[in-house]
Amino acid sequence: MEQEVRLCEVGPRDGLQMARGMMAADDKLRWIRQLAAAGLREIEVGSFVSPRLVPQMADTGQLLPQVLGIDGLTVCALACNLKGAIAAYEAGAHVIAIPVSVSDTHSHANVGKGTDAQVEAVATIADWLRSQARPARLDVAVATAFGCSMEGAVPVRRVAQVAAAVMRAGADEIALADTVGYAHPAGVREAVRAAQDAVGARLVKLHLHDTMGLGLANALAGLDEGIRAFDACLGGLGGCPFAPGASGNIVTEDLVFMLESMGYRTGVDLPRLLAARALLAASLPRETLRSGVAAAGIPRTYPAAMAA
Repeated sequence: MEQEVRLCEVGPRDGLQMARGMMAADDKLRWIRQLAAAGLREIEVGSFVSPRLVPQMADTGQLLPQVLGIDGLTVCALACNLKGAIAAYEAGAHVIAIPVSVSDTHSHANVGKGTDAQVEAVATIADWLRSQARPARLDVAVATAFGCSMEGAVPVRRVAQVAAAVMRAGADEIALADTVGYAHPAGVREAVRAAQDAVGARLVKLHLHDTMGLGLANALAGLDEGIRAFDACLGGLGGCPFAPGASGNIVTEDLVFMLESMGYRTGVDLPRLLAARALLAASLPRETLRSGVAAAGIPRTYPAAMAA
């Protein structure tokens, strides 16, 4: 188990929410099916937020029930408040993800309330979910955990405090999120250790962006500290509409290549994952997809190629 790493593909949500252009619902469904067929067992299919503010997510309620039939897929959806969480649950989401920003300024911009008020919202959502007949996992992303483009540096002590607060509020799993991509490996190690001291094994995942080109280095630092789950996006798309300067997520293809080359098991078929880029590129012609593996090709030294 130590060598298994769980990946959540966040492309249909984080990857598309800032895209130039709208991906048609039918294309989204085909793309999600391709991602699942490549071996991604957890996919964040969209968010239940205001369609006025994030129009790319307006069809999430119609899309989500259609992907529930994909065998073995854990379907995740993001929400920012109780109303959105109820909508996600009623649409059938297995996992509901809630952002809680360490930066109070970003929290107001992102969810319309301060950090402490958003922690209270998590508690309300957790209470509501526990009263329902069907279980659903409640994940909380501790956002701007490595810096904020509006407030600047974020104290590690405060990151640990917010992580502890959302644990007490009822989060099942906690992620540290590098919302604007300011993290570096030493900072990742420091923040992960502080959060682990505060919440123990409840800290499960890192959500990393590649703004400064350090995304995979930061993932490696997280691995060294025992993190075994990561968010990533095909082609490295994405960013936060409410955090100036935020850019793309770490690239799923490149993360899979790194992990599998190092001996970690992801369950992802890299050639099939690369093939899923074609539909994304055709649907969003104004977007530039990133990936070192896609540009260079899968080398003959890659584990799957060696076994062939």
